[in-house]
Amino acid sequence: MTGGGRRRETGWARPVPALYSLVVALVIVGPLLGRGYLLFRDAVSTPRSYLTDAALGLGDAAPRAVPQDALLAAVSAVTDGGVAVKVILVGALWAAGWGAAALARELLGATLGPQLVAATVALWNPFVAERLLQGHWSLLTGYAALPWTALAARRIRLADPVAGPSVSQWAMLGGCLAAAGLTPTGALLSGIVALVLAGRRVMGVLALWGLGALPWLAAAALAGTGSDTSDPAGVAAFAARAEPGLGTLGSLAGLGGIWNSAAVPGSRTTLFALAGTLALLVMVAAGLRWVAAGGDRDTLRDRRSLLVLAAVAVVLPALGATGWGISAGVFLVEHVPGAGLLRDTQKYVALAMPAYALCAASGCRLIPALGGPDEHGDNELPSSQPKPREELRGTPLAAILFIILLLATLPDLAWGAGDELRPVRYPAGWPQVAALIDGPGDVAVLPGGMFREFPFSGRVPVLDPAPRLLPGDVLQTGELPVRGRVVAGEGSRAREVEEALLRGDPPARLAERGVRWVLVERTSPGPVGESAGTLAQLDSVYTDGDLALYRVPGPVLATATPTALQRDSAIAAHLLWALLVLAGAVAAAGSALRGAGSIRIRPRDRRPGR
Repeated sequence: MTGGGRRRETGWARPVPALYSLVVALVIVGPLLGRGYLLFRDAVSTPRSYLTDAALGLGDAAPRAVPQDALLAAVSAVTDGGVAVKVILVGALWAAGWGAAALARELLGATLGPQLVAATVALWNPFVAERLLQGHWSLLTGYAALPWTALAARRIRLADPVAGPSVSQWAMLGGCLAAAGLTPTGALLSGIVALVLAGRRVMGVLALWGLGALPWLAAAALAGTGSDTSDPAGVAAFAARAEPGLGTLGSLAGLGGIWNSAAVPGSRTTLFALAGTLALLVMVAAGLRWVAAGGDRDTLRDRRSLLVLAAVAVVLPALGATGWGISAGVFLVEHVPGAGLLRDTQKYVALAMPAYALCAASGCRLIPALGGPDEHGDNELPSSQPKPREELRGTPLAAILFIILLLATLPDLAWGAGDELRPVRYPAGWPQVAALIDGPGDVAVLPGGMFREFPFSGRVPVLDPAPRLLPGDVLQTGELPVRGRVVAGEGSRAREVEEALLRGDPPARLAERGVRWVLVERTSPGPVGESAGTLAQLDSVYTDGDLALYRVPGPVLATATPTALQRDSAIAAHLLWALLVLAGAVAAAGSALRGAGSIRIRPRDRRPGR
């Protein structure tokens, strides 16, 4: 392959990676496209949710679902919240594949076949499968933003040194960072990628990242949870896990290794996981040489930066699962406020995806003999001297084989992760209960704990949907059952209320802790203790086969609720975040329209004898 005389991508091929990524995304989500709501482990979507203090991140617990919950509260006021979650999830998967293809096109000059390989690597891998099965749909928005963030940060760095980056370029990077910041972890993931590629623009990128992460940064500061430390038991509980035949390092290198063994596709619970990981790593290794060498200086810098980031993203979580790594993690969460955000270390293996996609795309030309000459001619290896914008041409057959191998080694990602993810229907009593809750005072729930097993949601424990379905603040302890142990949450009031109910304390104990309502979710198993004695002294407001709502009589003492200034400040932070997302979308749309207008389909080359 040579650096000159290459033909540009024809106009018809340009939209193919986007269309391909959309089709693959739809194949993955499958059953969720039907009527109903996503309610699976940590994933909770509801027809309507509310802009409570907890949704703004101003509750007792750490703001882990900010600005996700506030966004859904705003959107569900005008449309069905379940549809909104499905649109975001499909859009995230679509963007992940499309972004990986665009990254391969820009950093490798990849033709269509290798671009589709890059898209498949980004979409069809254990990380996506496991996070879907864990219910982390919003984390996938941060994952999807990684290749787009890399492209936007690169263009910021390469902008004219005198004129500087354009407003549109800054807006696109801001939009990527804000979209990734739908969850705090997503904000960290995209921020790391942006800072790695920012070069001398690092301070401007850092300031922009702060705006994209403003909702949860502001919430942590306003509610005071930013100074809280986390339960050290969570470090070992959330450490990366070894898969059969791989060990922890091998599992992470294969983009797997989530802490919850129940949130793993069946194909990854046997030695088939070893075969799938080897297949992925062989593809990555096949293109490593081309990614790490050749090309112009700036492009080579970006490729190598992503390779180093991928290595760190695999090695550090593996070290974090060792004895001394867990000890170091315990020290951090005990002494560094906010370090609990880092305890699920397997999340950060997402940072390896851009480099993996580039390497697998580049690996398509390792086997040119399978398809004869490559797409446009020779198959010469890159020289050690950098070349300006050489083009990656892989054989179509090689690309097809790579894609088939990726799909075949993780077959149970298709159709809702092996039909695990299916929409559910909420009982009719939930809207009626929501309509009855008004006025000051919080809601306590029974049974105890944060997870439920409803007849309508299947056998998998699900996060209690009450905090999203009800207009009042629902007290939750934040305690998480993990690997046979319980990881404590940050707040104390919810735990005190739950203990009072389970002891059967008089209603006055609830009232003095700010509780006006008690909701019993009758079809879910769980601890209820001696709560019948307390419930008998409350006013029964609503009862059906699924739910029972009680009102605590008498005056309820006011709790330390957020002030009007705190709430207004949190809302302002969310509005700034939303404007950043919107500005990025407008800038990206304008760039796409300009790019579409500039596409020219070149006439067929005229050669002698043709």
